[in-house]
Amino acid sequence: MSAETRPPVIVLVRPQLGENIGKAARAMLNFGLTEMRIVAPRDGWPNPSAGPAAAGADVVLDRAEIFETTAEALADCTHVYASTVRKRGMTKDVVTPEQAAREIAVHPGRSAIMFGREASGLESEDVALARKLLTVPINPEFGSLNLAQAVILCAYEYSKHCDLAMPTMEDIPPPAPQDELDGLIAHLENMLEPKGYFFPEDRAEATKRTLRSVLTRPGWNSLEIRTLRGVLSSLQKCDK
Repeated sequence: MSAETRPPVIVLVRPQLGENIGKAARAMLNFGLTEMRIVAPRDGWPNPSAGPAAAGADVVLDRAEIFETTAEALADCTHVYASTVRKRGMTKDVVTPEQAAREIAVHPGRSAIMFGREASGLESEDVALARKLLTVPINPEFGSLNLAQAVILCAYEYSKHCDLAMPTMEDIPPPAPQDELDGLIAHLENMLEPKGYFFPEDRAEATKRTLRSVLTRPGWNSLEIRTLRGVLSSLQKCDK
């Protein structure tokens, strides 16, 4: 993303439920988007149902701007995408969220992605304001994404062009030294030997090689090997 480009504005056109506005805010903030514009929300604004549904994404709701018309909400935007899963009978380029994200990341100026109300999506007069249509391959027998799902698809694709950090991963201990693995294998062989496991004798070495191969493959760390040897020791005590 160049220094001249800016993250897209998410424009919710005539949303019906406060819960869905909150969930859309939550989806946005997970992927680094904070600018929400709301056009003529059915139940007014602020909506007490939005906050709990946002699950902590209050910064998005607190900064949300309210507009009377879609045209006003898009007035400063130069690249506008209308999300829809329906054919509109309009001659406009159609892009996926991935394609739109790539364009937004390199085009200077403000970009906006519009989402319609829950029951019926965007109206034709709203779609007419967009430069391009944004859609996803979807089951033709069930094209029913909810508002937050649609927002998160677009927000995630845009996040690929940002410097978001991966969630902190737990450090994975390195594999144990070979002598620790050899100790585990010898421990198990010593338990199996008196049980007649390595029979017939002419196949004993081949069986031991197979056993070693099985135990070597997982790449046990030292803690895991100590745990397994503890299990074997416990089983030995039970046999006495």
